[in-house]
Amino acid sequence: MKVIVVGCGRVGSSLAGLLAAEGHDVQVVDRRAKAARRLPDRPRIRFHEGNGYSRAVLTATGIEHADAFVTVTSRDNSNIVSARTAKETYRVPVVLARLYDPRRADLYRELGIPTISSVGWTVHQIHQMLLHRHLRPELKFGNGETLLVRSEVPDYLIGRRLAEFDVDGEIRVVEVTRAGRSRIPAHGTPANAGDLVTFAVAATALGRLRGFLDKELGT
Repeated sequence: MKVIVVGCGRVGSSLAGLLAAEGHDVQVVDRRAKAARRLPDRPRIRFHEGNGYSRAVLTATGIEHADAFVTVTSRDNSNIVSARTAKETYRVPVVLARLYDPRRADLYRELGIPTISSVGWTVHQIHQMLLHRHLRPELKFGNGETLLVRSEVPDYLIGRRLAEFDVDGEIRVVEVTRAGRSRIPAHGTPANAGDLVTFAVAATALGRLRGFLDKELGT
């Protein structure tokens, strides 16, 4: 995945390092040249000096081929302009923005741009949203350690007991919507075609849940 990260403070540099360590190509933009000192020495990270909404800078990052764009500067106005440019001008598939002023949340929502606001779990949450887009949290508890996520059951898992998804302390099926009606499944309730299942899942177990949904259990 090719990701552009605008803002090379603690959050941006940490996120860039995490993504690069996982093998993703990361282009980092910051208006301060000295911010590059925060970045780890990894061949998959490239630094660009300038503003995240500058057409020249964005062209240099190769934004036309970007899979995701994340803006985490310390200024809401810059984040809004950068995110809108990436989404509306360059049609980047995934655009995320850091938000400081909660009064601006409605503006981001109207633009269809997901926002992250809590400093304590910003890096982890952005990372999860990039890599687990089809498991978008419905609710978050505490500082984001536990999530409620919903997903349709893949065809190859139809007929398996929903309880087979449970992993002690990490994942639990808490609800299933079937034919428009919600129910709490019993231990032996099987998965039917078209079921929409709600999972309570530890944030650190999203990858494991994705594995359950992407391949046959037990393989």
